[in-house]
Amino acid sequence: MVTQEQRKRQLAREKFLRQQQRRTSARRKARVRNSVIASVLGVIIIGSVALYTTGVLKDDGNDKANASSETTPSATPSAAKDPCEKAAAGSVKTQSWKKEPAVTIDTSAKYTMTLATTCGDIDIALKAKAAPHTVNSFSFLAGKGYFDHTKCHRLTTNGIYVLQCGDPTGSGSGGPGYTIPDENLKDTSLKNNTYPAGTIAMANTGQAHTGGSQFFLVYQASQLPPSYTPFGTVSADGMKVLKKIAAAGENTGAGDGAPNATVVINKATVAKS
Repeated sequence: MVTQEQRKRQLAREKFLRQQQRRTSARRKARVRNSVIASVLGVIIIGSVALYTTGVLKDDGNDKANASSETTPSATPSAAKDPCEKAAAGSVKTQSWKKEPAVTIDTSAKYTMTLATTCGDIDIALKAKAAPHTVNSFSFLAGKGYFDHTKCHRLTTNGIYVLQCGDPTGSGSGGPGYTIPDENLKDTSLKNNTYPAGTIAMANTGQAHTGGSQFFLVYQASQLPPSYTPFGTVSADGMKVLKKIAAAGENTGAGDGAPNATVVINKATVAKS
């Protein structure tokens, strides 16, 4: 017999998957829309100042992964105090690549990633051997400053418990222009369709091999289908930072929205040891 708690978790998972599908559809529509707009402007305003539009590109779905392209504007925000500091000076870089970078990491070596955020440093031990394409992509993007000054845009506090980051647009639909294959979906840590606390995994669109740059950090064990590449483990101190962010809640009051804490990745670095 299905318990009320199991039903709640199932509904949360189904909601998450629907969100990813909507984001995929939105990206497709935006590409068509932007193409039409560009064509019309080219005919009507030749010689005038060009208009640069950045439409919906991609969500990684975690894509739950995946925060807050699903935020309800009319919801009443929480009055929780922001526990984080002011973001470092700087702006997000607009960068895009046509294809995944060649894998150049040493899969026999150890790699770590540090997310220096406004709420504290989150150190992560990466699984280079088990997820070489994913770790290589993060090493490449971090080296390009892709994640610097970006906001973690989504926090879920009901059914699944994750903080989602990695979208320079902050909309939940951005990405690096390329996708990477799913990896390590049979990781021994994923028992009973549960991503344990401390896992960092790729968000995606709900379809296979659609990961880009968005990722989610699990601050409390969450039941999800093993469809999201787990590629690292958060340190104990990093978990304290995640718990602090989660404790501040999200801005819809419904359990899925932008975090009330101002979570900005001042700088992301990947190091080999």
